[in-house]
Amino acid sequence: MKNKLELLFPVPKQLMLKEEFLSLPKDIWIVINNQSKRIYSHAQNLQKKLAKNGIKSKITASRTNPPKTEVILINLIVNESVLEHPESYELIINKKEINITGYDKHGLFYGIVTFSQILELSNQQNLPCLEIRDWPDFPSRGVMVDVSRDKVPTMGTLFDLIDLLTSFKINQVQLYMEHTFAYSGHEIVWKDASPFTGEEILILDEFCRERYIELIPNQNSFGHLHRWLIHDPYRDLAECPEGVEHPFSSKNEPFSLNPIDPQVIDFLADLYDQLLPHFTSDYFNVGLDETFDLGEGRSAELCKEKGKGVVYLEFFLKIYDLLKKRGKKMQFWADIIFQHPELIQQLPKDVIPLIWGYEADHPFNMQTQVMNNLGLPYYVCPGTSSWNSITGRLDNAFANLCNAGINGKKNNAVGYLITDWGDHGHLQPLPFSYFGFLIGAGIAWNVRSTEILKEKDIIPELLNVHVFQDKRGIIGKIACDLGNAYTKVGFNPPNNSSLFLILIFSNNEFSEFVLDNITIEELQKTRTFIDSTIKSLDIVNMEREDAELVKKEFQWATDILKFSCDLGISRLEIGIKEPLSKIKKETRDRLCRSLERLIRLQNKIWLERNRVGGLSDSIDRLKKLLQNMEENND
Repeated sequence: MKNKLELLFPVPKQLMLKEEFLSLPKDIWIVINNQSKRIYSHAQNLQKKLAKNGIKSKITASRTNPPKTEVILINLIVNESVLEHPESYELIINKKEINITGYDKHGLFYGIVTFSQILELSNQQNLPCLEIRDWPDFPSRGVMVDVSRDKVPTMGTLFDLIDLLTSFKINQVQLYMEHTFAYSGHEIVWKDASPFTGEEILILDEFCRERYIELIPNQNSFGHLHRWLIHDPYRDLAECPEGVEHPFSSKNEPFSLNPIDPQVIDFLADLYDQLLPHFTSDYFNVGLDETFDLGEGRSAELCKEKGKGVVYLEFFLKIYDLLKKRGKKMQFWADIIFQHPELIQQLPKDVIPLIWGYEADHPFNMQTQVMNNLGLPYYVCPGTSSWNSITGRLDNAFANLCNAGINGKKNNAVGYLITDWGDHGHLQPLPFSYFGFLIGAGIAWNVRSTEILKEKDIIPELLNVHVFQDKRGIIGKIACDLGNAYTKVGFNPPNNSSLFLILIFSNNEFSEFVLDNITIEELQKTRTFIDSTIKSLDIVNMEREDAELVKKEFQWATDILKFSCDLGISRLEIGIKEPLSKIKKETRDRLCRSLERLIRLQNKIWLERNRVGGLSDSIDRLKKLLQNMEENND
């Protein structure tokens, strides 16, 4: 790349590069130009960034304080009169000094983030003279991490992730919860889940605020409560206490709350009163998505009389009242309300629908037009496509992230929320979500960057620089190639990769459906591609503290994808309707040994970033496959 500043990311709106350079002397003074704005913490932040690059500096609030010998001043300014947009900044580097001006303290913070990138990308002794004016396209730029199915991250993992997201100019984070907060009086639900305590949320909230990130509470409040409703004390709150078939478990379980039982509102009020005081955010995501069993049980008669949409809306409004009484603004997933478009106009005007969709061709264009025409504030919510895949579905993720950003901006969305789910065991290692976090954050800041990003050669370089810190510039391409291994199989079911389905649904119709659409030759070619992709992993030179763990995660993910290829080939050889026990004993023995090793490694790798709660549930999916292969293995 001719100009390393092309790797600034998110891409600045306006950048004018000059032919001159600023030579940095030994003495640098950081000058706070309006101490009344209380920006000393910004000066400290900049001082740390300079020190990381081997540059010493001093902080002052007076331009006359530095000695008159040759020094460079870095002036920190907050002045909304010279900028137009909240969170915007202006960065000017000339031959005499550096000025970083923010419209507000947020803008100044992001100006420092950009300056830090320039330090990293440039010869630190000779900075290019330039002018940058920059601002975000979406006021709210968030990441939502699934901490309920099944990974519950350690605090250290979250601190590191939040610092990474800060460098991408993300300003909101949500932790998706079903049963992973330590609610008092509900220990039976979370006792084995390693939940977050109230004190941990307080610490995390403070940590986020110091980085201009808003930690928004997220507790599903209608469907997705099977982790609660399977327990006897809560079963009477269920729509279908006897259980229903649903996509998130192999068992029939009660899934959603009964929307017409007054005890349900009392139950939710208790949860909200315990959870919400730990957050300083004014917002609360209450979920309300995928209510598969609504009208299938205790509300059946009322749904038949009024219609499912009306019953849903009536329950929705009861939750809305709970939040109004607690001074919170309601966010909710918009999938159910789009199934009943005639009711959208009845939504309160201050709720925030979250329009989610994870395929490349999701109809964001149509859905955002609907919300825009109604004048509702809303978010677009694409995904990382990491779940149900092991190493991601990068081409799909890229198209999905672009689709959401382009249509969200065109139709005045106020937020862009990147979602990262953990369906079916949360088997994907965290580094395979970084692609979606980085690219999504860049689009949320500057939608025009979608055109730059379509030059795919730049994305591996962005990952090397901004995520993996690989000085040899290798692992970004490895991540992208592994993330597109799913395309090599020749069959791409929605919201899944074929290799994942072969692995996790080895004994049911999902894997049979996949195997019926692919060939042995395609699996062999895919395995060869995966094997060749990982060969240069040993010479990667990352400057991350967790560099060795990242390598282990890449290797484990590669090995389990290759195992899935081998399993698929073996099943095609015997016929996809045949049980696994029909695979030749020699081949089965080899597959079992491989899977046993992968299970042992997964146990170790999991605990490097996550708490023990949820591990057994996740590993059981692989153990079940092992058991099925070992049956009659004599």
